[in-house]
Amino acid sequence: MAFSNTRRRYASFDTVASIPGEVIDAFWYIIDHHLKGVFPMEPVINFDLVNSHNLLSIRFSQDNSPTVVVIDFDYPFDAAWPREYRAVDNMGRETIMTAREM
Repeated sequence: MAFSNTRRRYASFDTVASIPGEVIDAFWYIIDHHLKGVFPMEPVINFDLVNSHNLLSIRFSQDNSPTVVVIDFDYPFDAAWPREYRAVDNMGRETIMTAREM
């Protein structure tokens, strides 16, 4: 199962340039505290940034699963951010990247 044998974690240049580090940390927090051991995860998972009354919500989904989880954060939403990100597990090397980088 993907994201169960973490060796190293990265964020792509485009990701680091487009959103604050706190949002990148939120992706890892969701994986570690809301997804691992709860849902079987594919090697590529989807994260969408959602504007929830000007605060950030992050929606998790997978292409071949009907499961969707939305986590709300007390962090201001910025309409300039790209909306779609992916987390990719390549044999324990996990990377957050924008959807356009896939």
